[in-house]
Amino acid sequence: MSLAQKSEHQHGRISFANSNSNESNPPDYEAVDVLGPRGPQDGGLSVLSIDMCVADNRKDHYTDKYKNSSLIVRRNKEFTIIIKLNRAFSAEQDNVQLEFMIGNSPYVNKGTYIIVSIGKEKRDGRWNGRVIGTQDTEVTVGITPDARCIIGRFRTFVAVVTDLGKQRTQRNPDTDLYVLFNPWDPADQVYMDKEEDRQEYVMNDVGNIYDGDFNNITSFSWNFGQFEEGVLDACLMIMDAGKVPLMYRGNAIQVVRQGSALLNSQDDDGLMVGNWSGDYSGGTAPTAWTGSPEILLKYVNEGYEPVRFAQCWVFAGVMNTFMRGLGIPTRAITTFRSAVDNTGNLKTDIVLDEDGKLDRSRTKDSVWNFHCWNEVYMKRPDLPDNFSGWQVIDCTPQETSDGLYRCGPTSVNAIKEGELSYPFDAKFVFAEINSDLIYYKADKYGKLKIISVNTVYVGKLILTKKKDSSEYEDITSNYKYPEGSLKERETMQMAVRRGVTSMDNLTLPEAGVDIELQADTIKIGDNFKLTLNIKNQTSQTCTISAVITGCAAFYTGITSTTFMFENQSATVEASKTESLTIDVTALEYMPYLVEQSNLLFMVYGRVEESDSSLCTMKVVNLQPPELTMKMTGSPRVGKELMVSVEFLNPYNFTLKKVQLRIDGPGLTQTKLKQYSQILPGASVIYKVLLIPQSLGKKVLMACLDCPLLRQVTNQLEFEVVQDENINEQSVILGTR
Repeated sequence: MSLAQKSEHQHGRISFANSNSNESNPPDYEAVDVLGPRGPQDGGLSVLSIDMCVADNRKDHYTDKYKNSSLIVRRNKEFTIIIKLNRAFSAEQDNVQLEFMIGNSPYVNKGTYIIVSIGKEKRDGRWNGRVIGTQDTEVTVGITPDARCIIGRFRTFVAVVTDLGKQRTQRNPDTDLYVLFNPWDPADQVYMDKEEDRQEYVMNDVGNIYDGDFNNITSFSWNFGQFEEGVLDACLMIMDAGKVPLMYRGNAIQVVRQGSALLNSQDDDGLMVGNWSGDYSGGTAPTAWTGSPEILLKYVNEGYEPVRFAQCWVFAGVMNTFMRGLGIPTRAITTFRSAVDNTGNLKTDIVLDEDGKLDRSRTKDSVWNFHCWNEVYMKRPDLPDNFSGWQVIDCTPQETSDGLYRCGPTSVNAIKEGELSYPFDAKFVFAEINSDLIYYKADKYGKLKIISVNTVYVGKLILTKKKDSSEYEDITSNYKYPEGSLKERETMQMAVRRGVTSMDNLTLPEAGVDIELQADTIKIGDNFKLTLNIKNQTSQTCTISAVITGCAAFYTGITSTTFMFENQSATVEASKTESLTIDVTALEYMPYLVEQSNLLFMVYGRVEESDSSLCTMKVVNLQPPELTMKMTGSPRVGKELMVSVEFLNPYNFTLKKVQLRIDGPGLTQTKLKQYSQILPGASVIYKVLLIPQSLGKKVLMACLDCPLLRQVTNQLEFEVVQDENINEQSVILGTR
């Protein structure tokens, strides 16, 4: 069974003709299956065929990129249907109804059974209809779905109504149509007024996701693939599997809120299983995926079994696909130094033991190097006008909201202003980017004392992909006023009034000394130097003793093994800076590296003269080796193109269970090559033959992944042009 057939099955079947039914309450589809239309009475009217005008309508509705043979339209925009009859149509004598139905038990008053009348008994309904013209026995009808129409796949029927009853056409999947949100129309809830925004946030099927660390930003390409074959059906089937009521599906707020729950499996057997354990046996490592279509199609083709495994960027990438596919403007967001706060306050607690070393057993909170979520663009009629626009949604399962693991939509503007009493989940998002970092130190009895507070560490930088560019855009100012500004203080005061708990004017003795950690950008397996710059801002000489802890760490800030513990001291003259250098060798850290290769360094310092304390920490994100991609030939529509991907294992250990994925919308479905092992110093070359099917900018991405080396990525970006031997008509046909 194809995805389209599965989707049809999910939305319910109907095949009845010749049936008399109450229009406001037609028979339940599962109970009715009347075969064959009745022939017309003498001189009566009968429908011979229905032409959905798929090609022309889809071009007008900006849906011609979908690899789907059915008609796909957008709300509040007219599409045309040509009905062929057995005789000429008379608007004065004939009564014809077009019926559009969704779900197993459609009702007029629920918006799941739409009747559009043409002819002598024309009446008002949810959708508008008009006769555009007639020619011989053909009638061209214009249909406009209303601006709040349910999103999904509708079944189409044409009925001739007479005094004897209603003669319907038979069920025909070829006349089904999909209705999507319409960001081109001012009456739609998701309207965007700039075409360049719509092209980026609705139509772009590939993008960049940013990761790494605040001081070392990296990125990789992601195949959103919302137009790929089967993906639109998969998005609708996810809502079906999650039993999202049809009445919710016309409201963008409800669609994104339901979607943020359905894309994780935490409590509802949703799309993806989150896993941060490092053990991905029985599934695919989150770092190995290259795009959304593979995940979505796996879910619906394997009986709605949650796909294993995902982490935040995978959730965000698939959410982008889900929303853009339905017509909702969406973008992936990366926040660097994100505090995952489970208590709703503005504290992230770091605990040091008596010796000043990071106490892993007592440190429950963490600051993620980065965290990915999404923004969707929409009107919020439930909020004041200035809180419409971009809304945060997050399907990474972190905490429950109204009983389910989900987050949002919450207004970005409301977060910036500290207006946290509006729905949904504003306090949680606010805490992620505004928490204070609180350092505690235990005495010999285990009693904790606050020794340092850092109010500027968390929420350091918030990025998204820049429009029509592979560069990033800094959108931190959309979420936060400048640190230390009057507006920032006013925002924090507003947040406290709205119920957020903050530090109650905690005052600690000023150390008068700052410690800054520095390290160069280095590759996995390199030795490097960690520098402590100690700046004395007092008017007297200070003696500082420092304890430096080095740990392997996950990108979530959770530490693994401690591989370094050193004591250092320095005497710094008044208003001077001294530097201490520590050599960090690969022999020390390589045995303990965990996925994504992060090292977390923590410094606890004590100023002897004032007996004051200071703390700081830094993440060093080690860079993976190179993955080389080369293209042979010119990228032309319909012509073969050879791409080779090459990797050299630069390490003195064998890489085992290696996966190499190649992906690119409009170029190829996801290709997976597996290697049982790659020996030290050995190379592998994977060659792929591509035939581009459409014109324009394309991105081909590759990702090599194995337990000892995660997420080695690269991409080729190029323009596919017209082949000189193919005329324009054949190109258009080739893309359908």
